[in-house]
Amino acid sequence: MLRMFATHRIRKQTELSSGLWDFVTSPENGGTPVKRKMAVPGCWQNVPETRTYRGKAWYEKRFCAGGNLRLEFKGVSHTAEVYLDGEKIASHYNAYTPFAAVVRNVPEGEHGLRVLVDNSFGPESALHVENDYQSYGGITRAVALEELGRAYLAWLHVTPEKREEGWCARLEAEVCNLTEASFEGKLCFVIKEAGEAKAGNVGNTGDTGRVVCPITLAKNGTKRIQAEILCPDVEEWNPDTPILYTAEAVLTDERGEAEDDLIDRFGFREVKVEGRDILMNGRKLTIKGFCRHEDHPHFGCALPFSAMWQDLMTMRDLGANSVRTSHYPNDEIFLDLCDETGMLVWEENHARGLSEEAMRNPNFERQCEDCIREMIGAHYNHPSIYIWGILNECASHTEYGRSCYEAQLSLIRSLDQTRPRSFASCQFKTDLCLGLVDVVSYNIYPLWYHDTPVEEFLSSLYDWIQENTEGAGKPFLITEVGAGAVYGYRTPEKVKWSEEYQAEAIEKQLNAILSHEGTSGVYIWQYCDCRVCDSWFSTRPRTMNNKGIVDEYRRPKLSYEVIKEIYSRR
Repeated sequence: MLRMFATHRIRKQTELSSGLWDFVTSPENGGTPVKRKMAVPGCWQNVPETRTYRGKAWYEKRFCAGGNLRLEFKGVSHTAEVYLDGEKIASHYNAYTPFAAVVRNVPEGEHGLRVLVDNSFGPESALHVENDYQSYGGITRAVALEELGRAYLAWLHVTPEKREEGWCARLEAEVCNLTEASFEGKLCFVIKEAGEAKAGNVGNTGDTGRVVCPITLAKNGTKRIQAEILCPDVEEWNPDTPILYTAEAVLTDERGEAEDDLIDRFGFREVKVEGRDILMNGRKLTIKGFCRHEDHPHFGCALPFSAMWQDLMTMRDLGANSVRTSHYPNDEIFLDLCDETGMLVWEENHARGLSEEAMRNPNFERQCEDCIREMIGAHYNHPSIYIWGILNECASHTEYGRSCYEAQLSLIRSLDQTRPRSFASCQFKTDLCLGLVDVVSYNIYPLWYHDTPVEEFLSSLYDWIQENTEGAGKPFLITEVGAGAVYGYRTPEKVKWSEEYQAEAIEKQLNAILSHEGTSGVYIWQYCDCRVCDSWFSTRPRTMNNKGIVDEYRRPKLSYEVIKEIYSRR
């Protein structure tokens, strides 16, 4: 499954995943290579022979096609080298963002696609390190093969803007010429209601608006085309009524014949920060959310559609209106589900708990910024994403750390001026970066890592922010709070790690946070128990992060009903 809707009607697109690929572990990692068929998407840790394997492995798939080809990988964990008929065509770092390769003039016929995947840790990897979540191995998200013509659309972004005369859609697309000759043609942008995007309807039935732009491309040239469509009668997207529209870009040649197309969904909504409030379409947001890892004992990080849907519906049953994609960009199918159901999303780049020493890795800034560019480039149109985050619990209390936060937050602003920016800090009364963000956010664990009463700890932190930092007067979010519980461990003594203690602690935490006047909401850490790297065993019973409200199999703990009651009445 590539997306929840068709992204092309003209361009021929084939899904190469959703099947079995040839798989073999690399002999350079030692031992006897494991050779077998492997499911794609999938994680090799969920296969008995490779359950504990960390290193390199080869995936291979054969397909028939020819001409100009585009191969897109939605996610490979965590580095990839891609070869077509033995020739290297792409390399990529980071498990959680998509990448693509365009290969010209491929002969018609059968071809071999090979992908070298590596999930090992090392100094060249600044973000994938042994951490409080598992770093899986495999082709973990979908793979697409696309057959292109002379020119193609690389991406399409839609920015809804509310004006006096009504909503306007600002559109921007990048068009690439793949030939040694110039290209003359037209680019037609069409806005439709999502339910009316049917074959043959381009520019006809159901159009909300359309505009046609002439285009000239030099040989091998690339050009960005911008346009606006006034849409005065559209319905707004919001969490209660998540109305979606489609933006279609159709490229035709000088004869008016279709050359390529690209379709994406979006919603007419506007997110603003005014004083201490986060507003969507002028209405104040109060966040009641969960942090969620892409993790499941049966699927690793490669959750199938039905498992994603179950997670989303369970969070909805708990009364949540938002999810934080900790600590990396999520599978786009999950974001599609959030768009359709009105679940607000905090999405962040990939980094967790890194010290200044780790942030001084020479690859750190480049790998973080690559992740940001790929995250925003791929996910810009999702209306459910209301805020971008970076660098969870990193060294925001040091001058060097501040320079990294400033660079990455500035990059986000250059790529997207429409969403607020934040980061989840754990630097209690020492953070130096609160003046760089639009929303101040903190991870706090009173009653778990220390026994300070929640109201006392929260008020002390909030007052310090208002009186001593450049974060004063900004919206304030609690981005993590919670307590651990091992599923099934129940005792009347209500000691830590018991379900009784977790339920009691979270009840006190949520009531204090949601009644605090200056707080815009909360994300509970976390939705479900998840695997951690083996080196974390000493502080994580079962080698799991056990702070989930449901366990890894999605079985509810006692805190489930407590949270449901609090979230539902506030």
